[in-house]
Amino acid sequence: MSPSFDPAAARADVLGKIARAAAAAGRAPGDVTLVAVSKQQPWERIEPILAAGQRIFGENRVQEAMARWTGKAEGLELRLIGPLQSNKAKEAVAFFDVIETLDREKLARALADEMARQGRTPRLYVQVNTGEEPQKAGVAPAEADAFIETCRTAYGLAVEGLMCIPPADEPPGPHFALLAKIAARNGIGGLSMGMSDDFETAVRFGATSVRVGSALFGARTPAGG
Repeated sequence: MSPSFDPAAARADVLGKIARAAAAAGRAPGDVTLVAVSKQQPWERIEPILAAGQRIFGENRVQEAMARWTGKAEGLELRLIGPLQSNKAKEAVAFFDVIETLDREKLARALADEMARQGRTPRLYVQVNTGEEPQKAGVAPAEADAFIETCRTAYGLAVEGLMCIPPADEPPGPHFALLAKIAARNGIGGLSMGMSDDFETAVRFGATSVRVGSALFGARTPAGG
C-alpha cells in the first residue's frame, strides 16, 4: 500500500460515489450497502477501514476468513462472497452472517441440514452466472427460477438475494439488468452486484449491496508479498 493511500478517505470517496449514483437513480443512499472485500488483505489495511466505521466485510474463503476474523468479528457482518464447497457448509453456517454463493442443489441440501442442526440461519443469496462462463460458479440464468423454487420448497431456504459477477470483458449493465429481472419475477429484494470498477453502474441498476475491494484498500499485495 502506498504511504499516501488513506483507506478512510477512500471509503468516504466510495460512499460519496454510491450516494451520487443512488441520487441519480432516484434512490436513497441508505438503500445500498457497502461490503468491504477484505479477502487477502493484511490486518494493517483492514484496521483503518474498521476505524472509519465500516462494519460489513466480504470474504472469499471460509478458512481464510476464520483465521482473519475469529475473535474480532463482534458487531460486524461477515459475508461469504466466494464459491462454497459443500463439505465446508458446517463452518460457513457457523461463521458467516450472509452466504452469497448458493448455486447448486447439493449445496442447498448441505446448508439446510447444517442450519437445522446448528439452529443458525445465515441470510442466503443465489449466485447467477449471468455470462454463463464455464470457469465461474453460479446457476445459469435459464435455470435460476427453478433453482430458487427448489431452494424454497424442497429445502425450506429463504432466498434473500441474488449475486452476480459479470464477465470482465463485457459491459456490466446488461448483466445487472438481467439479475434484477430474475430477482423481480421471483419476489427477491436483494441484489449483490458491482465491484470496484462498476459499482456506480450497479447502483443505477438497483444494487442493494456492492462488493468493493481495491477502491477501498488499494492494490492487493500478492500472497507472501
